[in-house]
Amino acid sequence: MDFVHVIPVVLEDSRISSAIPVAPEESRISHVTPGALEESRTSHPRPLALTRLLQLGSQALPIGGYSHSQGLESAIESKLVTDEASVSRWISNVLRFSMYSFEIPMLLAMSEAWLARQDASVKLLNEEFIATRESAELRAGTVQMGFSMRALLYVLPDLPVRIMETLRSMHEPSLPCVWSAATTAWGLEPRDSAIAYLWSWAENQVLAAVKTLPMGQSAGQRILMTLGQSIAENSEMKMMAPDDRSNFAPALAILSAQHETQYSRLFRS
Repeated sequence: MDFVHVIPVVLEDSRISSAIPVAPEESRISHVTPGALEESRTSHPRPLALTRLLQLGSQALPIGGYSHSQGLESAIESKLVTDEASVSRWISNVLRFSMYSFEIPMLLAMSEAWLARQDASVKLLNEEFIATRESAELRAGTVQMGFSMRALLYVLPDLPVRIMETLRSMHEPSLPCVWSAATTAWGLEPRDSAIAYLWSWAENQVLAAVKTLPMGQSAGQRILMTLGQSIAENSEMKMMAPDDRSNFAPALAILSAQHETQYSRLFRS
């Protein structure tokens, strides 16, 4: 049986329950007023907002993303991913069954919480996101990149004191939490923030494949063209209610756990 065609195995209506208790009513995210949204979105001219997005999405951002394959290296070791077609299929499946349905809705929820000044909700969402990382490496990866990005924000100018103090108070900030803090502070559109986040993730996945497989850079660019179209088609992503978020991708979780004891490897996850 060709498992490449069915990995990750998912049920579209499957859901996971949160490992974190529901916050009291007063600490949940409140809807942001149109005035507050407009003020944030116009705080930076469009060209400057674009350069900020390019800076965040760049592989030059010093947060260590290049050192993580997030399960892809294990899929390659297991011969589930072997060539251009299977690389494209694997990354597209992770986008569909994990990023679009869980990680990006969580990122958008954190963005709204930052904008609404709901710091308790930000911390709750951060804890919930970390609790949903299915392996030690996936958990360590988001925390490591979150730490690194928080350290970067400390030395960048013009970050609001309130946001920095909230980040500083977190024992383990996840990458989506710190990313959403930066984009909120810079007045960037949540949708644009999500697109840049997805592109940065997808580009790193393709680079991991190019480094590991006998696959050229032209093949990598063809895959990125396909992934970019998928990201564009899903650009109108919206927040989801907690019960509607789904992170059910068992093959990704299993392969990530197997990577922890993989004998020969290039990546930390």
